[in-house]
Amino acid sequence: MVKHTDTSVVTIDRYIIEQERNYPDATGELSGILYDLALASKMIANKVRLAGLVDILGAEGTENVQGEVQQKLDVIADNIIIKALDHGGRLCAMASEEQEQLIPIPTQFKRGKYLLLFDPLDGSSNIDVNVPVGTIFSVLKKVTPGEDGTMADALQPGVKQVAAGYVIYGSSTMLVYSTGHGVHGFTLDPSIGEFLLSHPDMKIPEHGRYLSVNDAYEQIWPENVRALMRRYRGLDGQRKAMNVRYVGSLVADFHRNLLGGGLFAYPANQKSPEGKLRLLYECNPLAFICEQAGGAAIDGTQRILDVQPTSLHQRTPYYVGSKADVAIAAEMLAKG
Repeated sequence: MVKHTDTSVVTIDRYIIEQERNYPDATGELSGILYDLALASKMIANKVRLAGLVDILGAEGTENVQGEVQQKLDVIADNIIIKALDHGGRLCAMASEEQEQLIPIPTQFKRGKYLLLFDPLDGSSNIDVNVPVGTIFSVLKKVTPGEDGTMADALQPGVKQVAAGYVIYGSSTMLVYSTGHGVHGFTLDPSIGEFLLSHPDMKIPEHGRYLSVNDAYEQIWPENVRALMRRYRGLDGQRKAMNVRYVGSLVADFHRNLLGGGLFAYPANQKSPEGKLRLLYECNPLAFICEQAGGAAIDGTQRILDVQPTSLHQRTPYYVGSKADVAIAAEMLAKG
């Protein structure tokens, strides 16, 4: 780990370069992907900041592959990321939560050895009410022969990720990422247009203060999930009650819990027996970040990063956060 004095100003570009020097065999391709994602997130942050001033709020009038009405900013963010990364020669393909199939790299551009999966604007249903939204991304290494990315390249378990991260567009814009060597956060300084290192080597507390879950589904949860939530609230007398904090924007809830400790849960229920959150675009990348910060993530029965995906838009139940709190979920949900 590169150490810096308190007086050093460390941009994300500088930090990535310094980290790359620790690995003599590094080609710079992964670093280039991270640079391009940082640039794309600055452009999206600008659009989000202006959302209340120009006609980009509200629904686009079309539905994405999930059957959800696409917000205008969803479409804008999706296009920004694709155009920022399709020509760099580092990717063999991309996949977006907003698009049904793999996104090929245009034939006029060189293809690379990595594949990018992303949720361009998580929490976009909250845009119109000024709740923080975010971008989530995951980088995998190509495993099949040939130049073009294939479905097999995309459908790798989360443990195979070589990098993952998210950007939260809130009172400040912050980019958090990991390449498997700790978690590092950078805050955008709008006066100079640069992401500056603000949260080096982030760690999630082992025991959390916050519980982030949508109580509205309690009546359609399985009984073991109801018992688990009673445990977290201290209603069964087995532990001190956690504070319930639920924004409804996954990135916002996850970010708060990463900093302060806690657990985000989206259990399966009678209406969504396979869960609601997307394994590849949301759960795997945030699980990777959480584990690198000392936390854990499960689907209720197994480690999220060990789940073998079977489709691009696969959904899953999700419990992610402080290690001790996730352990309680694993124990109680195993009882059936």
